[in-house]
Order: sequence, then C-alpha cells, then structure tokens
Amino acid sequence: MKRQVEDWLFLAQKDIDTVEIILKESHLTNIVAFHCQQAIEKYFKAYLLHHDKPLLKIHDLIKLYGMVKEIKDWNINEELLAVVNEAYTETRYPGELGLISTGMPTERQAIDFFDLAKKIEAKARKEIEIM
Repeated sequence: MKRQVEDWLFLAQKDIDTVEIILKESHLTNIVAFHCQQAIEKYFKAYLLHHDKPLLKIHDLIKLYGMVKEIKDWNINEELLAVVNEAYTETRYPGELGLISTGMPTERQAIDFFDLAKKIEAKARKEIEIM
C-alpha cells in the first residue's frame, strides 16, 4: 500500500476514534458531525490516491464522492452525505464548528453521521485491501 494512502487512513482513524469517545456526550453533537465529515473526507481521499487520482485540496464530500463513483459506486446515502458535508467549516470561530444548516445536530443525526462514516470506512478499507 502506498505510504500516502496509509497516512490518510491513519488520520481518518483518529477522527473515528475521537467520535467513538465523544458520541455519548449529547452536548458534543457538532463536534461529532465535524469529525465524521473529516473522517469521510480522508477515506475518500485515501481511496482516490489508491487509484492514482490527483489529491485535490477540496473538502466537499459531494465532489469527492462524485470522483469515487467514477471508479466505483459505493451506494451510500447521498442525502445524509450532503448533510454531513455541511459540518465542514473553513473557519474555527465559535458557533460555526460542526454546525449544519438546521443548527446543532441532534443526537439522532450524530449517530446517523457516525454510522455513515463507519460504512464509508469499511468500504474504503475493503476496496483498498482488494487491490
């Protein structure tokens, strides 16, 4: 496996580990959303690099998944992916981190985001391992 792919998988795992620790804290749903977005972005980038695609410095999960689908459609919930995508923020100002268009994610949404991130993790690791 390419070193750069390993690095992205390693960093994505740190985001997943963070979510596993804080998911039980109902007041941290925005932080859960942010780390889920980050993990998904990193898994997509690892997969794309594994397939010798250029590393684009973008954070848009919809665009990244579009690139993934050019290789293989993972059949993930794209509506939920779009909501998780909202959790990325260019800045780290108070009141912005991990918020989605409706504000603070609910506990249910945080769990759904984590479930999606775990599904994407499994797909990325399986697809990379197969090659």
